[in-house]
Order: sequence, then C-alpha cells, then structure tokens
Amino acid sequence: MKKFLIPAILVLFSGVLFAQTKVGTTAANFLTIPVGPRATGMGGAFTAVANDATTAYWNAGGLSRIPRSEITFAYTEWLVETKFNWFGAALKIDEDNAVALFVNQLDYGDEEITSPSAPNGTGERWKAEDIVVGISYAKNLTDKFSIGGTVKYISQSIWNESATAWAVDIGLLFYTPMDGLNLGMNISNFGTEMKLDGEDLLRPADIDPAHTGNNANITSKLETDSWPLPLIFAVGLSYNVLSRDSDWRWLLSSDAVVPNNQSTYGNLGTELVWNDIISLRVGYNSLLKADAEEGLTAGVGVQYDFGSFFAKFDYSYSDFGVFDQISRFSLSVGI
Repeated sequence: MKKFLIPAILVLFSGVLFAQTKVGTTAANFLTIPVGPRATGMGGAFTAVANDATTAYWNAGGLSRIPRSEITFAYTEWLVETKFNWFGAALKIDEDNAVALFVNQLDYGDEEITSPSAPNGTGERWKAEDIVVGISYAKNLTDKFSIGGTVKYISQSIWNESATAWAVDIGLLFYTPMDGLNLGMNISNFGTEMKLDGEDLLRPADIDPAHTGNNANITSKLETDSWPLPLIFAVGLSYNVLSRDSDWRWLLSSDAVVPNNQSTYGNLGTELVWNDIISLRVGYNSLLKADAEEGLTAGVGVQYDFGSFFAKFDYSYSDFGVFDQISRFSLSVGI
C-alpha cells in the first residue's frame, strides 16, 4: 500500500499547488517564517528530520517519532525590529501516538498615532500582530511510516482591523529500507481565505450629492478583498552518515520547497553532534530562489540529559542580505 500511497499524495499535493500558483498574492505571510534555531541553523532543511517539538511546524508526521515529550520556546529578532515568538509542547501518548499544541506570534510593536493637526501625537497608539494557534496529532502506521496533521486558527490585526482564517497541515515521514535515510513530505496552510474587517472601514457617505435636504452622513462600509493563505509543499531527504552507536552523529538533509506565492527553491543543511551534548550546524537557505535575500546559515546547540529530564539551548545565525542578519534562540525541556 505504501508503494502507491506516497506517490499518490505527492502527485495530488503538487497538482493543488501548481493549480493555485499566484506569485505575491497571499495573506498571512508570517506563516512562512522558519521556526526554531536548530532547523534554521541547518538552512531550513528539516522536513525529513522532524524529531523535536518544532516538528509541529515543519512536518507533523514526525511528532510520533520524537523520543520524549518536549516543551520549546523560540525567540527571533525578526526584520525591521519586529519580534517572532514560538511556543510548542509535544506530548508522547505512547510509542505510536503523539500530540502537540503550539502558539506562534509576530509582534510588530506599537507606535504613537500622529495627524496633521497633532504632529507630536494624538495620545493614542496603534499596534499590529499576527498569531496562529494550532494542535497537531501524529500516528505511526507501521514501524517505518507515520502520518500527522495540524488544525490551526490564524489571526492578523492592525489597529482596529483584523482578519481570521482556519487551515490544516498534513505531513508524512518514511524511514526507508536504507538504514539512516528518511523521506519527509508536508503541505502547509491549506485553508480559508482572509479578509480584513473592522470599525475603521465605516465611513460617512452622501449617496445623492446632487440633491439637498438628504442625510449627507449615511454610514457606509468599505469592502476589502479576500486573500488566500501561503500554501507550501515541501519534500525532503535526510541521511545519518554515522552510526547511532558512535559518540559522533553526522546528519545531512535537503528540502525542495514549492510555495504558491513565490518561486520554487531548495534548502541544504548538516548537523554534527558529539555525545548528544554539543551540536554544530551549517546550511544554505533559498537555493535557486529568484531575488533571494536569504543564504548562509549556521548554528550551535548544547544539551544535557539529567536522566528524568533533559534541557537544551540552541542558537542560529542566518544571513539576510540587505537586512544584515537574523539571530534565533530557543530553550527546550524534555521529559
């Protein structure tokens, strides 16, 4: 059955994506910001790795393969002084089932409102933020093949306007017969469209300006367009070069990413781990992507197992062209 299931899903997902390709015409693009310094240190090539709490973002199909339950908080100083926060909790139900809950926020901060009559400020402040809340579930169908899905609620707001949507992700992870070689596939953000609404769209209007005596301030409402979510299909390969019995582990990974709002691109990454304590990572993001600002990535991680629980800290650096660089930090605890 697996021989037919994986190719069929691959063809189906690819057909959906190419049929809906619309360059630069999607809302909620914060959903495409990579999560976690471990994955981003490896250039974002994580679809077939998928073995920590951030798997809820990269490929829900890997959640049932994580070794222990884990809680992760990740923080990023994102572009133009915005802040990108991610919190996730992955729970192992048993050897074959796992669930996760996560919250993702892009905080644009707030700013004082000015006007021509009050150039120094009106005393009011405006703010904007994007939020997604999701719950994921994954199951091992066999000892080699697992599948997972995510349901998420998405919200964007700016001052008094907001838009919401619902979406699902579906992920697959396959441990191939070749020891150490994994195949992952994931489709993200398949859902409803977003449409801004709010009190600032209410405006007075004179529906008959040619005649006097009528009400010149009838309340009208501006109509905004609906925009689709950034639909993303990713397929990845990962390979453990060194045996798990060794003090050293060396992981190679690659992803091909097909979004509906920009050109197709690739990610490459590698991770070298000593004694499950020190991790060194390097990668390249957005390979072959048209007009890409992203590029070289690197990262480091420190983990220690106390027996009843473990703790780890990860950091990554990403080159971002005209925006200089992006630094990411995360703290995780597992039981």
